[in-house]
Amino acid sequence: MIDTNEPRWLTELRAQCEKTSQRQVAEKLSVSTAMISLALKGTYPGNVEKLQRAVRGAYLGETVNCPVLGELETNKCLAYQREKLSAVNPLRVQLYRSCNGNCPNSEKNREKSHD
Repeated sequence: MIDTNEPRWLTELRAQCEKTSQRQVAEKLSVSTAMISLALKGTYPGNVEKLQRAVRGAYLGETVNCPVLGELETNKCLAYQREKLSAVNPLRVQLYRSCNGNCPNSEKNREKSHD
């Protein structure tokens, strides 16, 4: 039976895990399998907003406007934000500066605005 009170992103996460596996979904979303498992149980102790955004990007077509790359799936935006600086790749330098600067999609900027 489908829980109509469950958020769409969580229903989609559950469906994707049943279709493949929690491990494969975690890899695609660049999160831990523990995070997936706890979120599915409703017991994840942290903020699930990043997971929600990743699921909406990877499986529900949500995009953001990246100042460097243009339209980009939300999950890919989050993955770029986690990457370390690679000074040998000019595009990675641009992304690093944008993701760690004033990009409106940056999780760091979202966290600052909540403080």
